[in-house]
Amino acid sequence: MSIVHLFPGQGDFSLSALLRAARTHRPVRDALAGVLRQADGVAAEFGIRPLGPWLLGSSPPSGRELAAAAPGTPQLALFCSSLAVSRALGAVGLAPGRALGVSFGEIAALTAAGVFDVAGGARIACLLARSLARCDGSMLLLQTGEEQTLVLMRAACARGLALACVNDPGETVVSGASPAVAALERLARRRGVTATRLRLPFLSHHPSLTDEAHCFAASIRRVPAAPARFPVHSAVLGRAYGKEDDVHRGLADCLVRPARVPEVLRQVWTSPVTLLLEAGTGQALTRSARSTLPAAAAMAHAPLADPGFPWRHPGHLRLRAASPAEVPR
Repeated sequence: MSIVHLFPGQGDFSLSALLRAARTHRPVRDALAGVLRQADGVAAEFGIRPLGPWLLGSSPPSGRELAAAAPGTPQLALFCSSLAVSRALGAVGLAPGRALGVSFGEIAALTAAGVFDVAGGARIACLLARSLARCDGSMLLLQTGEEQTLVLMRAACARGLALACVNDPGETVVSGASPAVAALERLARRRGVTATRLRLPFLSHHPSLTDEAHCFAASIRRVPAAPARFPVHSAVLGRAYGKEDDVHRGLADCLVRPARVPEVLRQVWTSPVTLLLEAGTGQALTRSARSTLPAAAAMAHAPLADPGFPWRHPGHLRLRAASPAEVPR
């Protein structure tokens, strides 16, 4: 059986799901504690409160409190969470043979593959947070496909909109200046398209961020990169990183280029027995996999979003098939 870990971006982070899993499942708590110990030294460099004692202590923060903490705190928490879920899955016999990273998720995916060590990945996450703080704008999730999204963008007559992400055949994200995004949001709703503003105080995947991308790439050059232990597929690059690819530049490209998830999902789905496991706190990529690859629906799982996921020794592991209600029609 082939196992792929899916590392999501910043739009699907549930602190409550992480803390619940850490309380309930020993592999998650142990993995999270280990990652946080290694990342907290980096946190101090950026003025971020140590996350280990905070998240795993007796009075953990709410999602709102985490978001209101020092700049970079949510990004560092998301990086540590995704890496910890991947490590916890490995601890119960579900280590990946491949990884798929979407936008910010590429940092944790590359760290899981050994390209960066934990401190290096944490440093990149914090430096990206600094870059994003200068990227004023908004991002809008649309429940429609790429073709219809482009039609809406043209009809909105709002300058500077860009297709940021294609999540699956029926879901996209658009980024741009906040007034332009608001105009698109109003038009989409008038035309019966569900539109949801992402709770992110910045834009990304936008061609106007060329200078920010260049500065970010320069800032992370000092973080050493090693050969990957297994292939890491990038939704922005559109394929797996190769030996000759510049991973630092690849991460910076996430600021300016769109992410196309269906293309890389089809690449990692190598056989009917490929198991897709979301290394994050939500289930956005699991839904994308089930929608993009209906044949893979029963083999796509979001462990932290599924209270019944069996965090046990692989000899006793029996992953349930998706229920009919979970499989897209």
